[in-house]
Amino acid sequence: MHSLFKALLDIFYPLYCGGCNAATGSILCDDCIDTFRPVEEEKTCPICGRLIGKSVICGACMEEKRSFRRGYFGYYFEGRLRDVIHAFKFNGRVDAGKYLVHLLKEKLDTMAKEIDCIVPLPVTEKRLKERGFNQSFIIGEEIAKMTGKEIYPSVLVKTRQTKDQFTLSRKERKKNISGVFALKNSHKISGKRVLLVDDLFTTGYTAQEASCSLLKSSAKEVIFFALARTPS
Repeated sequence: MHSLFKALLDIFYPLYCGGCNAATGSILCDDCIDTFRPVEEEKTCPICGRLIGKSVICGACMEEKRSFRRGYFGYYFEGRLRDVIHAFKFNGRVDAGKYLVHLLKEKLDTMAKEIDCIVPLPVTEKRLKERGFNQSFIIGEEIAKMTGKEIYPSVLVKTRQTKDQFTLSRKERKKNISGVFALKNSHKISGKRVLLVDDLFTTGYTAQEASCSLLKSSAKEVIFFALARTPS
């Protein structure tokens, strides 16, 4: 009976892939998943994930002096993976975003040994009403379920609306995000190793600004995670 009911649902309400939008019956089809290019820790900068052929800190991170100790990244933001992120972030495909997190289980299991709690990058109330959800919280919540770590979604707050970073030049991005984060109930993260979570890493200015705020509020250290990063 259950199989018949599912078959009828597939006929009348087919599940579309979050990457190619084909009626594949899967949240993400195998053809799309096979195109995703993972960020490999042994070939990239351990802080920003830049592809350099080996695991050494890149010149940019030495120059920038990142406030987060290290970074973990899922895939490169390109091709079908980019389409999935856009579907998740702008078209309400929360199921596709969650699926991406579960594809990274092995990486998250390794990362979990280095953290005590999770803090998602916040959005403003205006953006939350527009979109209906905070994609970073969705990611962080899935990581919390998978690792058993506590998530604190209201510790870090965004004090003003900013433009989307990907629409700006490098110089504009730094100015756009400067001084935008504040802390509430910071005692929750005091002395803890915090995992800061976002959907996408580009220049790293957002991660830098948020990490500085967390460290100023007595976090022991910050590790950063993003589902994707832009190709080097």
